[in-house]
Amino acid sequence: MQKFLLILLVIIITFSGCSRTVTRVDPSQQIDLSGRWNDTDSRTVADKMIYDLFDSEAFKNYAKQLGRKPVIVVGSISNKTSEHIDADNYVKKFEIVIHNSAIAEIIESGEFRDKLRTERTEQQDFASSATAKQFGKEIGADLMLFGEMTSETDTYNKKRVVNYITTLFLTDIETSRRIWYGQNEIKKFVKN
Repeated sequence: MQKFLLILLVIIITFSGCSRTVTRVDPSQQIDLSGRWNDTDSRTVADKMIYDLFDSEAFKNYAKQLGRKPVIVVGSISNKTSEHIDADNYVKKFEIVIHNSAIAEIIESGEFRDKLRTERTEQQDFASSATAKQFGKEIGADLMLFGEMTSETDTYNKKRVVNYITTLFLTDIETSRRIWYGQNEIKKFVKN
């Protein structure tokens, strides 16, 4: 009987050690498990780079010459790192910061504008004339923000240093003149 209880106790301890626990945490809390690019990095870079842009003399002069808030469309930010990084999610972080800034206006990306145009077209046939939305009322963007992410990795034994570099370009759509050019780096040291 004692042998049976001892075996049962060992089994219970073994399986209780394998259980998983999940704890809800504040989304703004910084948690870095793997050393790879994560949500904190995306948020930090988006905030820093957009406010660097808005604080730049070139952007301020452009807005002053324009005489109103510049209208920005966020183009693609391509991922040229060796990691899988959801570039669409990263782009959304930039759009949120621009939208909430009150310094510039933001318009939808090409993908969403196409969906809006399809809806507007369908409204011409299916919605009442009093509520159907008209063509030719879209706001044209003044500037396009686009860029790329790259990384440099150095490894030795069980140590790794990864330097993530985000480079952004803000370009005048009418003249193709680059208004602003910014870069931000995040360096991580990982020991296994």
